[in-house]
Amino acid sequence: MRILLVEDEPEMVSALRAALKRHDMVVDHAGSLLEAEGFTADSYDAILLDRQLPDGDGLSLVPKLRSAGNTTPVLMLTARGETSDKVDGLDMGADDYLTKPFAFEELLARLRALLRRPAPMQSQFIRAGDLVLDVGHREASIRGEPLSLPRRELLVLEALMRRTGRMVQRETLMEAVFGLDDEIQSNALDTHVSRLRRKLADAASGVTINGIRGVGYLLRETASA
Repeated sequence: MRILLVEDEPEMVSALRAALKRHDMVVDHAGSLLEAEGFTADSYDAILLDRQLPDGDGLSLVPKLRSAGNTTPVLMLTARGETSDKVDGLDMGADDYLTKPFAFEELLARLRALLRRPAPMQSQFIRAGDLVLDVGHREASIRGEPLSLPRRELLVLEALMRRTGRMVQRETLMEAVFGLDDEIQSNALDTHVSRLRRKLADAASGVTINGIRGVGYLLRETASA
């Protein structure tokens, strides 16, 4: 799961990034409207958007997204808790509104609620062979038996399963698995893919991961699946 956090308070950014990462989320950060507009917003599962940014009201970003056809869920984070502020935010296209200060557990619950909502071309469950990925709960299973995977391998698996039978370029996988500020070793992606491939094979998942060196990987269903 990939989150775009648009927030300018350093302490808030640090706390949210650390907490969200502990819950298997890749977090990219923008500290202003200008920075946020430089991101490709439709590549995120959700956007956490502060209103009081150095270069304007964060809410102004939402109509731009919606007019461009972007339906990424937007959760507003702000100290402005008047009813009129909330109404304005929802009327302009935001999906939810959380007033600072807030409990992180509530933020997580609201994020889960947003991500459970149906989205175009997106299913809560992804299936390939005997493998099922529950996107909302971040759980994989094979013929009903849980397959325990660490966070990075789950992110690799999701990116590949969303494009089953198609080559996924290395750059696309890197963007899905690592945040922009993550320190990444040159072979990190290959290591995660190798471990995932071995686990899928050992569990007779009905899928295999094939790679073209330097280009990318694809997940395909095996003939016996």
